Amino acid sequence: MAGTGSAGSHERDRCVSRRHFSLRLRGCQNSAGPMQTIVLEPSCRLAASTKLTQSSRDRTPWFRLYYIDSTMRPRVSVVIPVYSDAGNLGLCLASLRTSQTAPLECIVVDDGSTDGSGDVAREHGAKVLSTGGRLGPARARNIGAQAASGDVLLFIDADVCVHSDTIRRIVAEFDNDPSLDALMGSYDRSPSVSTFVSQYRNLLHYFVHQSSPREAVTFWAGCGAIRKSVFLAFGGFNEMYQAPAIEDIELGYRLAQANRNLILCPDIQVKHLKSWSLRNMIGTDFFYRALPWSHLSLRSGHMPDALSLRISQRISVALVCLAAMMGAYLALHWHAYFLTPLFATFFILLSGYWVEGWSRHSSMVSSIMGAMLIVIAGLAYAFRMYAIIPMVVIAALGLFIRHRYAYSRETWRRRTGVWVGGYSLVAAGLVWVYFPWKPMALLLLLLLLGLVVANQQFYLFLAAERGKFFALAAIPFHLLYFFSSGVAFSIELVRFQVGRLWGSAGGRAGPAERTRAKTAGR
Repeated sequence: MAGTGSAGSHERDRCVSRRHFSLRLRGCQNSAGPMQTIVLEPSCRLAASTKLTQSSRDRTPWFRLYYIDSTMRPRVSVVIPVYSDAGNLGLCLASLRTSQTAPLECIVVDDGSTDGSGDVAREHGAKVLSTGGRLGPARARNIGAQAASGDVLLFIDADVCVHSDTIRRIVAEFDNDPSLDALMGSYDRSPSVSTFVSQYRNLLHYFVHQSSPREAVTFWAGCGAIRKSVFLAFGGFNEMYQAPAIEDIELGYRLAQANRNLILCPDIQVKHLKSWSLRNMIGTDFFYRALPWSHLSLRSGHMPDALSLRISQRISVALVCLAAMMGAYLALHWHAYFLTPLFATFFILLSGYWVEGWSRHSSMVSSIMGAMLIVIAGLAYAFRMYAIIPMVVIAALGLFIRHRYAYSRETWRRRTGVWVGGYSLVAAGLVWVYFPWKPMALLLLLLLLGLVVANQQFYLFLAAERGKFFALAAIPFHLLYFFSSGVAFSIELVRFQVGRLWGSAGGRAGPAERTRAKTAGR
């Protein structure tokens, strides 16, 4: 260490603060290179710099030795809101300890947890704050941001694990582009929960982020970084959202409307730990995503061509809603006659979902499957489509045998996959013999086929990642997603127009309107 500066005198600084100290030996710049600094400090207060040595990770807090040149790189403060998710939070904090570039600090904001999440955070050496009650993640993140010391705020959820290079890549982006205001990353393609719905929901998010342009018009707090000065200037997250909703998207709208520099970095990834159920997915997508996002778009008068609002996605929503209305009309006109082959086709498409549900003994999946079988058999009997009954029942038995007796052995898994898959495709084709080939019904069929073609890249991606059975089973879920989004937008459109009619102009002014004047010239 004595050779740090061969020319000139040495100066020793000792900086002491709460849970933070550093020992710096600085030398004058010479021909050998720039000014050099050696820093020793706890990991929860680390500078984002190049690592020299590292002590054992088993102790808390742990220490690392760093070399820093005279040009300081952005310092990252990690802010994590948590509500009764101690198990996932522990994994999240453990992943931060393996980062190639450690954060300056880690701040966990406890939003009224009842399972000891705050204690778990303290055990991992994080700084723990509290909202004082159940006030929502928007309020929790704002509290953490106010207390942060870093130049850049990295918001992550308590149910994600960062990759070892996540923070390094974030620092590099801000270091390479001084004009960058905020960025967001993506989930990876390997969510920790193996259930069908969890895999589908996370792969949908992954595909949307990976296929979107780099120039962003919104923000995502699941893994999103923003300069602290910009975050505070825009008033942080809108605390009107007291449940996990679109508070991050709303902030992104305000940033984009002020022409701030936002980017999407698909190579900055985190692993999602959340376990999705069918009920939870439908409720979240409708009440906490589609409804508030539709309201935000109508109020702001802006619907960007990005992420889930891309033109192709909006067209898909319109087509699904049109198909649903035509289906309702045809069901009334033909007394549900045409629904029988349609239901039978969806039942066969969902083969992957049924098998996965059986593998984890899901009573809900078994109940849904049983109910669909009864409905299909009842409709087929009522409309004298007798051949559909054995075709669907045999398909169900084939799936059960594949799961129960052959799914665990790779050889038999491939063989039964070919047999059951081939039979299912043939059966799915034969049931359409009963389809009423009338002009309106044919138009409905063409709409459904058009939807599959329009989203073929997503289905091909799923087939490559999880297999053809998985991709086929995902189609009904994807159509349901589009349908719920269309219903939510229709509801908000009616409410918005009624509000304008009664003179409320779609609601009171939000943070976007309050901050537009002072940020427009930045």
